[in-house]
Amino acid sequence: MKARLRVVGLIPARGGSKGVARKNLRLLGGRPLLSWTADAALSAETLDRVVLTTDDPEIAAAGRAQGLDVPFLRPAALAADDTPTLDVVRHALWWLEQSGDRFDVLVLLQPTSPFRAPGIIDQAVKILQERNATSVISVRPVPHRYNPHWVFQPDRDGVLRLASGEREPLPRRQLLPEAYIRDGRLYAVRTEVVLEQGSLYGDRCLPLYQCDLEDINLDTLEDFATAERLLARSNGQA
Repeated sequence: MKARLRVVGLIPARGGSKGVARKNLRLLGGRPLLSWTADAALSAETLDRVVLTTDDPEIAAAGRAQGLDVPFLRPAALAADDTPTLDVVRHALWWLEQSGDRFDVLVLLQPTSPFRAPGIIDQAVKILQERNATSVISVRPVPHRYNPHWVFQPDRDGVLRLASGEREPLPRRQLLPEAYIRDGRLYAVRTEVVLEQGSLYGDRCLPLYQCDLEDINLDTLEDFATAERLLARSNGQA
């Protein structure tokens, strides 16, 4: 029997946002966006600790009110529009290790993907351990028309090339291989992969298939409007 992994859930929520001001505190379904991810994380059975990383005191206070652990404020240099997620994750793991708390697995939960099926976090951790994965990410099928065997990209001379690298597109939909995109709901990764390899994936990244919930990532006011419509529909109001 494999030893139980120590798992930390990490929720990144900075104060700034280009598309929607104060996005992580904006109301969705009558409550702050942050609370949707906080509830999912705190209800998971496999997370030993749920940490909020933010640069913003107001978001930190909101996180604590929702039951999240906010042991530090993220440096402003790690809260810019172009700050890589990997840097944010590595900083959090470094801080936790410096304080004497070391984890085997990190589960990254972004507030901008608020709709998560019950148990998705525990399911990902189970897959990672039982199948000896370096990471598990939530994915959903790519529509056929966007399959790499049908998608063209211009090269440096402007000549169209198939994204698959093949010379000719496959002639029929039935011949297309399966293809998936990240949906942003969840990344579960071994901490050694993050700290030693500088990666959120590693060399054995496995999928957690997501088809039961709408694919929504909240970056604009239009995205929030769409999410409100989805909530209204799920509550039988439309």
